[in-house]
Amino acid sequence: MVTQDEKVFAVLIYVISLFFPLLGPLIIWLVKKDSPYIDYHGREYFNFLISYTIYGIIGSLLVFVGIGVLILPILGVAAFVFTILAAIRAYEGVEYRIPLIFRIL
Repeated sequence: MVTQDEKVFAVLIYVISLFFPLLGPLIIWLVKKDSPYIDYHGREYFNFLISYTIYGIIGSLLVFVGIGVLILPILGVAAFVFTILAAIRAYEGVEYRIPLIFRIL
């Protein structure tokens, strides 16, 4: 069973990422990595970050074609919504799988 502290730290990975996308979640993940629950959410977040960075680069290149102008705002909204959903699910104690990401880590 997941403890309340583990839930809070898993939520912090996602919430702090809204302000410090790389360093904040990385510090929490590395410090609390011994917990399988926090390790899962840390890996899920960084897979999410890598995937959406790649999507953003592709969208930026597609701006020259015109499609990127539509893709980038949708991508930004999706990233925000999925981050909030992941934080809510982490607090509920669920190992939430963020959609549309590559499982690299």
